[in-house]
Amino acid sequence: MSFRVRAARRDDADAMFEMAKLTGGGFTNLPADRDTLVAKLERSDASFARAGDDQQADLYVFVLEDPAQGIIRGTCQVFGKVGVKQPFYSYHLSTLTQTSPELGKTFRNQMLSLTTDLEGSSEVGGLFLHPDSRSGGLGTLLARSRYLFIRQHRARFGETTLAELRGVLDEDGNSPFWDALAGRFFDMSFPEADQFNAIHGTRFIADLMPRTPIYVSLLADSARAVIGLPHPTGKGALRMLEEEGFEFDRYVDIFDGGPTVIAATDDIRSVGGAVARTVAEIGDGGEEKMLVSRGRLKDFAACFATVRQVGDGLVIDAATAALLGAQVGDELLTVGR
Repeated sequence: MSFRVRAARRDDADAMFEMAKLTGGGFTNLPADRDTLVAKLERSDASFARAGDDQQADLYVFVLEDPAQGIIRGTCQVFGKVGVKQPFYSYHLSTLTQTSPELGKTFRNQMLSLTTDLEGSSEVGGLFLHPDSRSGGLGTLLARSRYLFIRQHRARFGETTLAELRGVLDEDGNSPFWDALAGRFFDMSFPEADQFNAIHGTRFIADLMPRTPIYVSLLADSARAVIGLPHPTGKGALRMLEEEGFEFDRYVDIFDGGPTVIAATDDIRSVGGAVARTVAEIGDGGEEKMLVSRGRLKDFAACFATVRQVGDGLVIDAATAALLGAQVGDELLTVGR
């Protein structure tokens, strides 16, 4: 496979902008606004270049690249710590049980409560794969490479990692959840609010959203039906997250009602299962399939490889070595496919 995941650079802005225009909206971490994307890349550059190894409000942007053809076909992001510069809001879905002895009935009412429970977590997000490249395991490569980066720089990330998935939208890009709830308090459509959030953050939510719990039964049927459900195009991403150990704990996005899934960082399959191995030889690769990475911070790169184990070391082929910039004696971080 000729693709690798590497740290994004400022000159990737045009390629990312072209991909952002293909998302169809509701994709907060990859807005179709070039200035915002350039600002993200500048923030990412600063995060990769930062001295120290502690957890901060970093943003790391990566791209999926075919260096031989000079094309970029995907992108993803990792946030070191959410809720630092602005509150990180979620709705939490809970149940209130009430009993009436006079009626002889018990009522169980679901409620949505505005919360900042997940502040301090790390976040994986912003994953988008070009429609022409959604085969051959490239989505898995893009998604799982983030966990090797986290493992390689473990001190920069929190004890919990979350992922927000885009919620259900209609054919016009509107959100039934937004229209039934937040849209009643804001003089803007969902696409307008989503674009504003992507550029300015969620602080305006704190200024205008009701702080009291919302009874789900008061919402329109169309909104109740989509709470905690991912957009149809995100079902594959949800499966990959669940395979890594992420779980839905009744947190949903305040804009579109999509699910937020969480995991203990060290329990993520590709974090806890990663093993460091040394390149023993560059020659004929074997038949064992692995995800491998090399390098720290801006020099990080990851790809799929077929390898052969020799003692505690690995034999990799020349193509893998070229993708990673690896030489004999270099340390690779590996995890099984």
